[in-house]
Amino acid sequence: MERRSFLRNIGLFSATVGLPVKSLLAENDGTRSAGAVITGRVECAGKGIEKAVVSDGFSVALTKADGSYQLQSHDNAEFVFVSMPAGYDVENDRGIARFYHKISKDKDKQELNFRLTKLPVDDHKHAFIVWADTQVWDKKDSVQLKTVSAPDTAEVVRSLGKLPVHGISVGDMVWDKFELFPDYMDAVETTGITFFQLIGNHDMDIKTARTDDQSQEKFKSLFGPTYYSFNRGKVHYVVLDDVFFIGTAKRYIGYITEEQLEWLEKDLSFVPHGSTVMVCLHIPTNTGDAKRRQLAEDELGGVVSNREHLYALLKQYNVHILSGHTHWNENWEKDNIMEHNHGTVCGAWWTGPICGDGTPNGYCVYEVNGNDVSWYYKATGKQKDHQLRIHGKGAVPENPKAIMANVWNWDPKWKVEWMEDNMPKGVMQQYMGYDPVAYDFFIGPDKPARHKFTEPNLTDHLFIAEPSANARLITVKATDRFGNVYTETIQIA
Repeated sequence: MERRSFLRNIGLFSATVGLPVKSLLAENDGTRSAGAVITGRVECAGKGIEKAVVSDGFSVALTKADGSYQLQSHDNAEFVFVSMPAGYDVENDRGIARFYHKISKDKDKQELNFRLTKLPVDDHKHAFIVWADTQVWDKKDSVQLKTVSAPDTAEVVRSLGKLPVHGISVGDMVWDKFELFPDYMDAVETTGITFFQLIGNHDMDIKTARTDDQSQEKFKSLFGPTYYSFNRGKVHYVVLDDVFFIGTAKRYIGYITEEQLEWLEKDLSFVPHGSTVMVCLHIPTNTGDAKRRQLAEDELGGVVSNREHLYALLKQYNVHILSGHTHWNENWEKDNIMEHNHGTVCGAWWTGPICGDGTPNGYCVYEVNGNDVSWYYKATGKQKDHQLRIHGKGAVPENPKAIMANVWNWDPKWKVEWMEDNMPKGVMQQYMGYDPVAYDFFIGPDKPARHKFTEPNLTDHLFIAEPSANARLITVKATDRFGNVYTETIQIA
């Protein structure tokens, strides 16, 4: 996300556009005009699959015992897609999931069939990898993605053994350069797993499109529908498009259309209450950014403005929201929802090895056992246990004697402790501020020349302590919510 330029622009929203927000966000009036009658079959090795969910993005249908379905499509529907049932895999093209068919607008009746593959092992246990913002801008970025990030991911996939593994890209695959989509696809192929894609603001044609719908044309031509669902094991995955282009320049807001909410309500009707649901979208539904920066309200392009309506549809489920966009790492949890706003594969737009909050370039690895989910952040080029970084004295401007630890995948169920010369000193104090490495890297005349808009971000996954004057060795021990312990040690004298 080009955050600062967007914030300046969105402040001029009313004057520039000259229309009230309500008129820009006007929805379909609820009428439904009929399109083609779609029939077909969902099958595996010639045998029909019963009770598979098929949709055109407006209506949903269940397959019969022989795998057949019939759907009266909406006139505006562009695709018919199958919500991949548990225990199966969809076709893929060099790793890109192909779970959909394009609807022909010149035919009143069409037959569209889906052929799935049975997984060789039970997917009650499975894993998935989330890539946020690969965001390649030129061939140099593409080479980094294809030769460093993708092979690193492939190595993690191999380490997971026989577990079924899939990937999810939460948007901004490229940085407005559509000619680089093939490079992204090459990287996906290198990982060796099937990836599901969703649309980010930099994957949209917002230079020439006059509406939000038109801005999605390139994405749809390559990856299919912008919202859909699939299943693996006991987990239901939902992919949404929450980037709403407002029809001028490169401006957008975080917003989920009524069309998607109506579809989601129907889609979830087939998911038992109490199930684990993964909701994947680009712009986070919420973050702590407004509080950290003491803003009166959230910025329109930074979070989903109508998120409470999404939360209401999800209240009967155990929900994890998976997002990107911000180029920092943050986890929050409330009631039945936990959101993971992921640090990015590209870091701060491929300018260096870290995001604006000091999180290393990387991605998140999730492991699922039934309805139970565990996860860790994987820094590219580092081992799994690289989960924190210690900064020596001078890292805290208002306390030059203090040391600091950045624990980038922290959430309130972690415990961060420290030792001085091997003597336990207790829990460290949580601190909101800037990661010193990110601050030095992104501020001042020596900031990265390629993208001078890069900035450090305030974060609250920092922890501080003040050693005694004679201390020599400092160790920080971080215990995550799953009981995994990570330690780092530095000498301060």
